[in-house]
Amino acid sequence: MRYTPSMSKRARSIELWAVLKTLGREGVVTLIEQLCSHAQNFASQLHERGFAIHNDIVFNQVLVSCDSDKETQRTLAAIQDMGDCWCGASTWHGRSVIRVSVCSWATTSEDIDRSVQSFCAARKIARTSN
Repeated sequence: MRYTPSMSKRARSIELWAVLKTLGREGVVTLIEQLCSHAQNFASQLHERGFAIHNDIVFNQVLVSCDSDKETQRTLAAIQDMGDCWCGASTWHGRSVIRVSVCSWATTSEDIDRSVQSFCAARKIARTSN
């Protein structure tokens, strides 16, 4: 058992093996770089439009918020209702944030642009709702 996956754990090593077998080392590197680039683009565009970015974008995660917790929560609900992208709620240092995870090899720059537009439209809805 020293050199094999633990049988009491979910067999994640099989998924990893399949990815490495399919993409190869360079393919995995390219995938990771692409996901990180998309996350950086997402964060940059949101920041330019007045959203607060709470984390350094070093991989594929973006933590974003609006002016208040209530506005952030309403914005998230509107984003999820629109269905252009999906993201979840989280808490960062006591504040409500929206957690974005860019995690699909199929994500394009156009998908990021469309998602940013959804964030802006959702924030507008959140600001006008009671």
